[in-house]
Amino acid sequence: MAEIVIVGGGVGGVVAAKRLRRALGGGHRVTVIDRARDHLFQPSLLWVADGTRRPEGLSRPLSRLNRRGVSFRFGAVQGLDLSARRVRLDDGDVPYDFLLLAPGAELRPDLVPGLAEGGRNLYTLDGAAGLNADLARFPGGKIVVLVAAMPFKCPAAPYEAAMLIEARLRAQGVRARSEVAVYTPEPQPMPVAGPALGAAVREMLTSRGIAYFPGRKPVAVEPASHTIRFETGDVANYDLLVYVPPHAAPAFVVAAGLAPAGGWVKVDPKTLATPFERVWAVGDVTGIPLPNGKSLPKAGVFAEGQADVVAHNIAALACGAVPAAEFSGAGACFVEMGDGRAGFATGNFYATPDPVIRLKTPGRRWHWAKVLLERTWFLRWL
Repeated sequence: MAEIVIVGGGVGGVVAAKRLRRALGGGHRVTVIDRARDHLFQPSLLWVADGTRRPEGLSRPLSRLNRRGVSFRFGAVQGLDLSARRVRLDDGDVPYDFLLLAPGAELRPDLVPGLAEGGRNLYTLDGAAGLNADLARFPGGKIVVLVAAMPFKCPAAPYEAAMLIEARLRAQGVRARSEVAVYTPEPQPMPVAGPALGAAVREMLTSRGIAYFPGRKPVAVEPASHTIRFETGDVANYDLLVYVPPHAAPAFVVAAGLAPAGGWVKVDPKTLATPFERVWAVGDVTGIPLPNGKSLPKAGVFAEGQADVVAHNIAALACGAVPAAEFSGAGACFVEMGDGRAGFATGNFYATPDPVIRLKTPGRRWHWAKVLLERTWFLRWL
């Protein structure tokens, strides 16, 4: 009996666990470890922020995996012994024959002084719910959507947030006395997707009167004065701040030698294998260089596709077969625009020399496609 351990109960971890269970039957054990008890459907955090979803509807207990033949173990990973093949938790070690790392990226607002105290974290449930409450009583003023550092997961999220906020201000009758602005270190929106998509997203912003300030990396936020200071020497004021925090690989991943300090886990772009035997990594914890020198974006769609590949290959190895699945680099992304409309981008990020991405004509059909994805996710996976 093979012991297959998955660290992380996000998209990559849950998808891999279910795929492995189906492929292997009952002859091998699959265990998911996570420091959270619930799986959070993060794409809908934006809808919590704009008041169209309730926070309690976005999560399900990871213990539901138990009834599907997957063991869930609650606990924070304290370390990895890759030579002895053990995962160390507070309450003991978990041995493995095959290890899949899908812990995601750590959110580190502490890396920018004053950031956590000065605004709402767009990427947490509490932050999104708090932003909804702030918007409900917002009398007018300047709202800043701030990207604190690169890279960050869900590359469209800050732009979606700005457009959803702008639409809500109109609905509440305070748009005329309000400003909405996006500040980001990026040279353009979603730069890895190419200049055409970046220009399209920028046009979405400017057509709604949303100011856009690229090339602005914050060095500090001063909550008392509602001020943001940037590396360029520029200063921005705000009445309400919503931010995308800096991201980092979990400490236990760095300590195990899987990622350098300040970096990400190196994997084979096609198989997601790490340099360590019988260890794979998928999703936001990885750093995958593309042919054009940029990196594969951190997004749930890639974590899901990668998890499929790794699950197939681990199952093959556990059964004595030759692993043959490869990740293609295909991906897609919704771009919520407010007013019940969305765009949809799809393409191949492994294409040479640059990713080949197409943005579908925005409309209501793409908004409802994302709603359908939300409604079917838990039915399918938990």
